[in-house]
Amino acid sequence: MAGNVGASVAPITNSLSKLQSLNGLFAIYKKQGPTSADVLNKLKETLLKEAGAKNPNPRKRKKQSLKMGHGGTLDSAASGVLVVGVGNGTKMLSNMLTGSKKYVAVGELGKATDTLDATGSVILEKDFEHVTRQDIEEKLKSFTGDIMQVPPLYSALKKDGQRLSVLLKKGHSVEAKPARSVTVYNLTLQEFRPPHFILDIECGGGFYVRSLVDDLGKALSSCAHVKKLVRTKQGQFTLEEHALHEEQWTLDHILHSLQTCSESNSVNTTTGPTSLIGFPMKSVSKLS
Repeated sequence: MAGNVGASVAPITNSLSKLQSLNGLFAIYKKQGPTSADVLNKLKETLLKEAGAKNPNPRKRKKQSLKMGHGGTLDSAASGVLVVGVGNGTKMLSNMLTGSKKYVAVGELGKATDTLDATGSVILEKDFEHVTRQDIEEKLKSFTGDIMQVPPLYSALKKDGQRLSVLLKKGHSVEAKPARSVTVYNLTLQEFRPPHFILDIECGGGFYVRSLVDDLGKALSSCAHVKKLVRTKQGQFTLEEHALHEEQWTLDHILHSLQTCSESNSVNTTTGPTSLIGFPMKSVSKLS
């Protein structure tokens, strides 16, 4: 009997050891709804359960048996590529914050919200019938290159150690952060069916798509907010080629997709402009 018990425990121990020995970066798909932190915790819990860890709790950092983090927070209302670092790969996540990113954004003219996206309350409504496709394409030129941008009040930026979005939800008064320099490599209008429009965006670190759409609405003598947002690329990781969906959150899939790294090397995150990937329109909700 003792031999049988040992044989059954060994594979579990080996799986957990293999999981804990991983070092590198990989990408997962974050669906619309949960926060990036929630998605990461679910990923860790899923992997620890698969490896046979007893009572896995990804939120207990002090007794954490799996070192893992994500680079570049996605809003809860957004979906797409979320880059994950495991082991020494967590030290490379700062590169993900500054590297090139690509988004497909669906904007809606005529309504502005307090959060600058569809999760917020409408605070302003204005006419948009005067806006043409040519108007949008012309205004987008002024939002390309090195520009100054004011981050949204509802954001992951912090004041006194707390996120601005959390402070606002608690009823605290919050002042907007000062405008800062951000880079937009490519910005094109993919489709325009008033009041909706679709933008292809490639940008650098610190850029907020919600602020772009809000500023664009104002520039068009109207107002606008983000109705849907999908990140299609982060660094070298693309949505179509690299992002593991929830059913693929297994040790085997991660081993096959892991971009390994050591403490001394770095990962190319493509900090300059690259060609836009073709993003299938079926992945964006059809415009009504």
